[in-house]
Amino acid sequence: MASVELTADTFEKTVLEGGTVFVDFWADWCGPCKRFAPVYEAASEQHSDIVFGKVDTEAEQALAAAANITSIPTLMGFRDGILVFAQAGALPAPMLADVIGKVQALDMDEVRAQVEQQRSGSQPG
Repeated sequence: MASVELTADTFEKTVLEGGTVFVDFWADWCGPCKRFAPVYEAASEQHSDIVFGKVDTEAEQALAAAANITSIPTLMGFRDGILVFAQAGALPAPMLADVIGKVQALDMDEVRAQVEQQRSGSQPG
């Protein structure tokens, strides 16, 4: 499956319903983004069970701001609607493959328990 363009209208639905979703925040004027694009696209072709989304930060400035994007390219990884990976910078193919493997191998019951613990721990008692 090739990567899909995400917009403010499609981002949340894609992340919440997509299972494992990676999102590349990029811009046309960004040199590292252009170098990362073929690596990301190749990974999308190798992993048909994962959604690979792309957000053009120029066209979707409000979405990029809502995601706290301060540097591009930024890659985010979601599992079951939970952000489990975020890193700025273009990754070489072996590092991207490693990130994909680690995100897919996560024990989501454990991740959900950690998220719940953080939520309950941060609420005033």
